[in-house]
Amino acid sequence: MTGLAPADRPAPARIAADDLRRLAAHIDQVLAEGGRPSVASLAAAIGLPAGEFRRRLEATIGIGPRALLTGRQIAHLRERLLAGDEVTDALYAAGYGSSSRLYERGQAALGMTPGAYRRGGAGVAIGWTTVASPLGLLLVATTAHGVCAVYLGDDEATLRDALEAEFPRATLSRGVARQEWVEAAVAVASGQAGEDVPLDLQGTAFQQRVWRALRSIPRGQTRTYAELATMIGQPTAIRAAARACATNKVSLLVPCHRVVGSNASLTGYRWGMERKRRLIEMERQSSGGLP
Repeated sequence: MTGLAPADRPAPARIAADDLRRLAAHIDQVLAEGGRPSVASLAAAIGLPAGEFRRRLEATIGIGPRALLTGRQIAHLRERLLAGDEVTDALYAAGYGSSSRLYERGQAALGMTPGAYRRGGAGVAIGWTTVASPLGLLLVATTAHGVCAVYLGDDEATLRDALEAEFPRATLSRGVARQEWVEAAVAVASGQAGEDVPLDLQGTAFQQRVWRALRSIPRGQTRTYAELATMIGQPTAIRAAARACATNKVSLLVPCHRVVGSNASLTGYRWGMERKRRLIEMERQSSGGLP
């Protein structure tokens, strides 16, 4: 025999919570000094060989070292821009070596140029539309980069006001960038599998990890908030994970409705417990999923 089949191989060990905190502190320190840590230095910070570090990190939080580092950089970039730093100063404080690198990576993650983000989204064009769904009226809003908001409600005026309150400095207009993005949201609102569409969803590195974990929960299944915190490698961060669910602007496409209380109770859904109950029920019926 040449070895175990992939399905028979033991899963990689996970990185302990203390080591994750040590890793984050190392990244923050290097970024604060104007550098960008290498994968080897990340592994060394918690005493692992580079290959083993990569495997354990992916098993623990579902992303590799470069994605983790990019997330921390974007979080630093946001903090510095919102604190009022000039773009050039924020660039170097976040560990970007050139303005071209900043705009190449920063715009993709922020969904807008860093300067526009610093101004609270001023000048960003957001198109929106409403459409009927089994859960009521659905508002879908998009930028040129992807879906930035999905709301559920009973009347268009209320949903439009909520969008304006969420993005007070953006230019809002009726009409979306891509109709298939709307269709994906309607599919999920019907309990079906929607197409994977691009999202323009802003948040901290922690929030992004929670939202990524939410998207990995299979349709027709649920997880508790404790299980969600464990999925991102921070089993004690239950309340923080719940807050990240509450700040998710892209309902349905980032399925925070699939998270329930410790006793499987339906708690904490912005659009109402009845919608959450119906949505979970429709997903289970269409997918054959189990609680």
